[in-house]
Amino acid sequence: MGPTVSMVTFDTHDAPGLAHWWAEHLGGQVQAYDDEFVMVLPTAPGQPALGFQRVDDPTPGKNRVHVDLGVDDAAAWVERLLAAGATQVAEHTMPDGFRWTVLADPHGNQFCVSAAHPS
Repeated sequence: MGPTVSMVTFDTHDAPGLAHWWAEHLGGQVQAYDDEFVMVLPTAPGQPALGFQRVDDPTPGKNRVHVDLGVDDAAAWVERLLAAGATQVAEHTMPDGFRWTVLADPHGNQFCVSAAHPS
């Protein structure tokens, strides 16, 4: 058995604030160790935790790691997240018709929203 994804970690200037923003939309339990590192523990087995670590100067430009969210109704989720403070970065469509939207959370971390894969 190979490695599994156990956590995706974000650099941010406000670890508790961003953790609560993601927990509100994905579910999960916020566990704060201090203002320097906060986790959102998953609600379902097999899902990764999200980690948020405070850094004084987050990496500029596009983040090197991002989360892909698979949802039942991509358009509805995009609207919900935009209303909650996310910003739209781009939309993409593959030749086979698969579509996704790139958003950024309130701290500028980019992530993708698409229809959930059947598998």
